[in-house]
Amino acid sequence: MAQQSVEYKGVSIRLVCMAFGISQTCYRYQSKQSAENVEIADCLVRLAHHQRNWGVGLCFLYLRNMKGYGWNHKRVYRIYRELELKLRIKPRKRIIREKPASLTVPESINQCWSMDFMHDPLSDGRSYRLFNVIDDINREALAIDINFSLPPVRVVRSLNQIIEWRGKPVSIRSDNGPEYISGTLKSWAEQHAIRLDYIQPSTHSRTLIFYHRHKMLCQLDIQSRLCHGYDDSHLPRSKHCADNGCN
Repeated sequence: MAQQSVEYKGVSIRLVCMAFGISQTCYRYQSKQSAENVEIADCLVRLAHHQRNWGVGLCFLYLRNMKGYGWNHKRVYRIYRELELKLRIKPRKRIIREKPASLTVPESINQCWSMDFMHDPLSDGRSYRLFNVIDDINREALAIDINFSLPPVRVVRSLNQIIEWRGKPVSIRSDNGPEYISGTLKSWAEQHAIRLDYIQPSTHSRTLIFYHRHKMLCQLDIQSRLCHGYDDSHLPRSKHCADNGCN
């Protein structure tokens, strides 16, 4: 407004400065950094084009340390904001999971069995496996098969031995392990008209009703047999027994 009064009204600069309450030095001031601002903007645009993953911090350090410019970081940041060169923050994709179906409770014997594997290292570093089968209605342990390797053929053999004295179940629940999704087990289930129920992803705690018995079984039953000698098993002592001085 002071400049317009001088240009269009013909008022002297001294009177205009007195009227608006500014000094004559402030009136006559002309910015000398406009050319540098254009240079800073040009450098930032080129850096943003070639280095798409750089923010204002890396751009400032590159211009200061690599190019030798002495521009203030606040000045660089202000021009960076005016150019709207901010990195776009990608929103995190949320995986929508279906609500797990409620776990059905059997009403009679042999309506639903559950099977799962356990494993534990031995004192010599080798690992043995245990194949467990229970009846969900009363949590009765139907089989515990122990060996270093339990392929699908051994799983089928154990299930056949149970069926000989127990009868076949309507369905068997298990996880999605390689032994359970193999063609050997699927063809065996089709021959015996047994339905295979696999648990839903990320619901391992719902795999078996006896899941919480695994720790107790390893510590009390299996380790005790391995420590004091188990004639039907050729496995050496487990690492847990060796560490605790079992004989």
